[in-house]
Amino acid sequence: MEASFWQQKWEEGDIGFHQSEANPFLVEHFETLNLAKSGRIFLPLCGKTRDFAWLLACGYRVVGAELSELAINELFNDLEVEPKISRVGELTHYCAKDIDIFVGDIFDVPAEVLGPVDAVYDRAALVAMPENMRHQYTSHLMEITHAAPQLLICYEYNQQLIDGPPFSVSEAEIKHHYASAYQVNSVESKEVAGGLKGKVASIETVWLLQKF
Repeated sequence: MEASFWQQKWEEGDIGFHQSEANPFLVEHFETLNLAKSGRIFLPLCGKTRDFAWLLACGYRVVGAELSELAINELFNDLEVEPKISRVGELTHYCAKDIDIFVGDIFDVPAEVLGPVDAVYDRAALVAMPENMRHQYTSHLMEITHAAPQLLICYEYNQQLIDGPPFSVSEAEIKHHYASAYQVNSVESKEVAGGLKGKVASIETVWLLQKF
């Protein structure tokens, strides 16, 4: 998607993808990553997700990448935290205790800027990418995180009925992108209540990606 697409979504408040509470799949399955407390979790295309607050309350450190500066200002307002703001290359770095967020294009985030990552939680990034960008995204994510274990949430539905985002990403495609580096296992699947966007039947699945 063009950057302007997402910027417009945030400016217009068209953020149906935003959840007001921590994602239930995260709460239920995060422990499957077997991370030590104070581990550092990367949330790509994080928006102003409430998952940050949940992870911080559980004693983890968080790092995010997000295109919309508006979303990140709202996130820090919600957390009632005043960040330090600086420039790092093409990115704007928002920093506070246990929090680092890089505002800009995720493809401009290199490993040395991101820093050490113990796990990735991808609720909104892979499914936000159109098919022609997903290989570039997954390759970049593995490169900058050194293939850290992942908790990945995806949708699967008939995309001929509606288009994304969020896009439909099948098990076969997930394995195509990730099976060379990870064991790929489904930990839970369920039907999306009322259908995706209230329009089409969809299955939402949580995937656990663990290095060989």
